[in-house]
Amino acid sequence: MILALESSCDETAVAVFDPVHGLAGEWVHSQIALHEAYGGVVPDLASREHLSHFGPLLQRALAAVPAEKIFKIAVTNGPGLAACLAMGLSTAKSLGLAWRVPVVGVNHLRAHAFSPFIALHAAAPADFDEQFARLLPHLGLLVSGGNTALFSIDESRRIRLLASTMDDAAGEALDKGAKLMGLGYPGGPQVEKIAASGNATAFEFPKAVAQRSSLEFSFSGLKTSLRYQLEKMPPAEIERRKADLCASYQAAVFNALVRKSKLALEREVYRSFGLSGGVANNKTLQMELERATKEAGVPFFRAQPQHTGDNAGMIAFAAWAEREAGGINEAGLGLEIAPSLPLAAG
Repeated sequence: MILALESSCDETAVAVFDPVHGLAGEWVHSQIALHEAYGGVVPDLASREHLSHFGPLLQRALAAVPAEKIFKIAVTNGPGLAACLAMGLSTAKSLGLAWRVPVVGVNHLRAHAFSPFIALHAAAPADFDEQFARLLPHLGLLVSGGNTALFSIDESRRIRLLASTMDDAAGEALDKGAKLMGLGYPGGPQVEKIAASGNATAFEFPKAVAQRSSLEFSFSGLKTSLRYQLEKMPPAEIERRKADLCASYQAAVFNALVRKSKLALEREVYRSFGLSGGVANNKTLQMELERATKEAGVPFFRAQPQHTGDNAGMIAFAAWAEREAGGINEAGLGLEIAPSLPLAAG
C-alpha cells in the first residue's frame, strides 16, 4: 500500500491507498477555524498545526493499516507554502528511513488533475487501467483558490498545460469578492450560499476572460468592477441586494470557466472532461459544465467533495496513477520542497 502525506497549506492529511482495493483510509485535520479570525491562512500558524497533528493522524492510520504493509511513501513536495511543505517532507523522510521504504514527491496540482478518477478506480479497481485508457485524451479544468487551469492528459497519462489565469485564480476572485461584500471566510462557499436566492442577471459585471480567442483566464478586472459597483451603493442597499450581487458576480466568474472549457472542447478531440479543485464543489458550476459537456458528447467527471480540497487521498492515488507517466519525483531522501512547482509545461 501507499502511505501519503499532504501539508501544502492549511490541511494536515494522511491517507493509505491500496492499488487492488482503493483507498483504505483518509484522515484530515482542518485549520479553517484557526485562520478564520485572520481572514486567510497565516503560514507560521499553519506549519505549527502540521507539526502538532501529523503524529496523531499517523497513529490513526497505522492503527488501521500496519506499517509492514506500506511499500511506498508519497508526499506533496509542491506547490504550496514552504514552511508547510517542509513539515510533510521531513515527516515522510523520517518514516522512509525508519521503515526502509522509498519516498516519492507528488505535485499537488497534478494530483488534483487525476482526482476526478478516484471514484472510477473505487468502483472497479481491477478494470481501472482499461477504463481510464478509453477516456483519454482527457480535458481537465482545475479551479481553486490559488489556481485556475485547463490541461490535457494524453494516452500516456502525460499532462500538458493548455491555459491558466493571467492574474487572480477563480477561487481567489470569489474570495476577494466575498471580502468586498463583508462575507465570512472562506468566501467562495459564502458567495454560493447567498447567490442561491439571487438573480444572476441583476447586475452586469464584465465577463472575466482574456482575449476571446485565447483559452487564458483573467479575473482581476471583475473584482475591480464589483468594488466600483459597491462604492455606488449605500450600505442599506448593498445589504438588501446582497443575494443579487453574489449571484451576478458568481455568474461572471463561471461564465468565463464554462466558455473557455467549451472553446477547448471545440479545438481538439477529447474523450472525457474532468472538474477538480476546491471550487469544483459549487453546484452551479457543476451543473453548467455538465450541461456543456453533454452538448459536446463528452462524459463528465468531477472530484468527490473529500478530494477537492487539500487531501492526501489524491496524493496517494496520483503516486500510483502517474507511476509510468514521469510526473512523480523519485529523488527519495534527496527530495526537496518546490513551493512554485507548476502543473505542467505549456
